[in-house]
Amino acid sequence: MLGRMQAEVELLARHIRVLRAVMDHQPIGIMKLSELLDEPFHRIRYSLRVLEQTGYIQASPAGAVATPLTGALFLTLDTDIEDIIALLSSVRDSGRGKEEEKGAGGGKRERTAGNTITFNSHQ
Repeated sequence: MLGRMQAEVELLARHIRVLRAVMDHQPIGIMKLSELLDEPFHRIRYSLRVLEQTGYIQASPAGAVATPLTGALFLTLDTDIEDIIALLSSVRDSGRGKEEEKGAGGGKRERTAGNTITFNSHQ
């Protein structure tokens, strides 16, 4: 379950990198984006298709260009990401058992069903 979520976050991060590059270098084509971001063509093409379908970019004869939605996204991106981090932190905290003990290295250790999980104290 968490592996799938990590893959989705990595995909979203790529889409955001592509969108930032389009905004900064528009109009820009797939080949230039691929070189600029050091990503294979097929990944850039997929990100561009998703971004176009969601209205963040549009195609032009000279390459992809950002739409007004792009500026709005980047205006609130930091706050939106902080909200997601807070939500994930609450999920993590609600998953902790009642028997927490201080572990080596400053992390907290939790024992659940014979397993020990160490949580980093760098939050």
